[in-house]
Amino acid sequence: MISYISLMAMPLVILIIIIFAVKEKKDTFDLFIDGAKEGIEITIKIFPTLIGIFFSIGLLRNSGIMDMVIKIINPITRIINFPTEIIPLALIRPISGSGAIGIATDIMKNNGVDSYIGKVASVIMGSTETTIYTIAVYTAGLKVKINKDVLIAALFADAVGIICSVIFCRIMS
Repeated sequence: MISYISLMAMPLVILIIIIFAVKEKKDTFDLFIDGAKEGIEITIKIFPTLIGIFFSIGLLRNSGIMDMVIKIINPITRIINFPTEIIPLALIRPISGSGAIGIATDIMKNNGVDSYIGKVASVIMGSTETTIYTIAVYTAGLKVKINKDVLIAALFADAVGIICSVIFCRIMS
């Protein structure tokens, strides 16, 4: 039943939009074209920001800085019983979704999907956001300066999500 509903969801949404457009006597195709133009304009506005973010992430991953940071914070994470394998994911998740997926995939390949570490990685992926990326893209699109208070609150929420992921997976294991 769920498979059937998910299969029919998009055609039903399109049908509902067309029915409402006909009922409201709107030119659906012209509205679609206007929306597509607006989408392209937004893409062009945020494109330089995306290039900068992807370039920075590539530099971060390939420079060895990540390994250096992990070595520096590893003694602290051992004291609080935070899994060392999760540190790269915790560091990259607020910056890059695709980078985080790559790291999470590596964690699961090395430790197993049903392992404690695999479960923590999965919960982190579901309970945190690519905060810096999201804030950068939205503020670039709106031409708003990044508010440091918003960034601090969002990164704090990510930290809480990461810490709670470790705690709850430990309790549930």
